[in-house]
Amino acid sequence: MSNALEGKVAIVTGGSRGIGFAIAAALITRGAHVAITGIKKDHLEKAEAELARIATAGARVLIFAADVRDQLAVQSLVEETARRQGGIDILVNNAGVGWFGNLDTQAHDDWRRVFDTNVTGMFNCCKAAIPHLRRRGGGYIVNISSLAGSNPFAGGASYCASKAAVDALSEALMQEVRHDGIRVSYIKPGSVNTDFMGTADPANEWKLRPEDVAQVVVDLVSHHSRSLPSRVEMRPSRPPKK
Repeated sequence: MSNALEGKVAIVTGGSRGIGFAIAAALITRGAHVAITGIKKDHLEKAEAELARIATAGARVLIFAADVRDQLAVQSLVEETARRQGGIDILVNNAGVGWFGNLDTQAHDDWRRVFDTNVTGMFNCCKAAIPHLRRRGGGYIVNISSLAGSNPFAGGASYCASKAAVDALSEALMQEVRHDGIRVSYIKPGSVNTDFMGTADPANEWKLRPEDVAQVVVDLVSHHSRSLPSRVEMRPSRPPKK
């Protein structure tokens, strides 16, 4: 059976840690060339070394210190990836931030940081990548959302609203580019045991793991081109009883 990902070129934003790193690792071990973005150079270099260690023979890794909020930085990393790898086949928009607390205590700068990263950053990446996907005759965009987008909770107004916007962006974009051979899916994980909210807690073994989300990404981009599972909701199978 042939490997559908061998030789494909993928960009994973926020790929130096957590869910993004797990996605990059899953792709590169299946033969895809992977470019990851992040803000902290030390995290990127550590991720680069680990990805190079586990890469399938011939698979290459690139790293870019770039903030997805920066339109010019995004354009540059997309163009450089396409130039060095020969094109782009897959974009995984994973970069995201959160702020948690009551809305009346949230600073305007924190509100803007959440929306500029989670929504505008995704727009920047999609806009830059779509022309390259079209040149390849199609490809895949996977947006990492959250169940918080459809299940808002107190203390998460900006985060929940940003993820609802991600869902709407994904649905609209899917309809815009599907006839170009570009498939768009979004994944809505529930609780994932990462350091997103501080530090990963060993007591939260009941939660999803980053590798669970990565498996869904691999499954999606490996689907036959006639198939488009456009939305995937993920939940821990056995959360604590209330």
